[in-house]
Amino acid sequence: MELEGKIILDLPLQSGTSKAGNPWKKKEWVLETFGNYPKKVKIQAFGDRVDNLRIETGKDYRLGIDIESREFNGRWYTDVSVYSAQELVQQQPGYQQPAYGGEPQPGYGQPQAPASFGAAPAPNFTAAPAGNDEDLPF
Repeated sequence: MELEGKIILDLPLQSGTSKAGNPWKKKEWVLETFGNYPKKVKIQAFGDRVDNLRIETGKDYRLGIDIESREFNGRWYTDVSVYSAQELVQQQPGYQQPAYGGEPQPGYGQPQAPASFGAAPAPNFTAAPAGNDEDLPF
């Protein structure tokens, strides 16, 4: 699965030794998704992946993730483990990289909205004709 968003929090590295005597380490971050209703998701890397991932606070990423839930004492816990991270680089407005590679082309990809797109229409302040009381509730 993939998840995109901005890293908003870098939690401290955790490490220790297992019951079997093996060393372990875990790193966690909080990612905020894009969109109208952003969600905050705690992600983690475990073991050698901690050293292989270069994730920085304040940058946008596309992450390869695995989601797994487990039960412990009647309660369920969910982990979102990250195995790859690709930084999303901001491009100049109006230029998008083609999906097949190559040089960016002006206007390639999504069509641009006109400058007036989303603007409210001009208000119409015309007076109602005199004697027209039919739409009043009393």
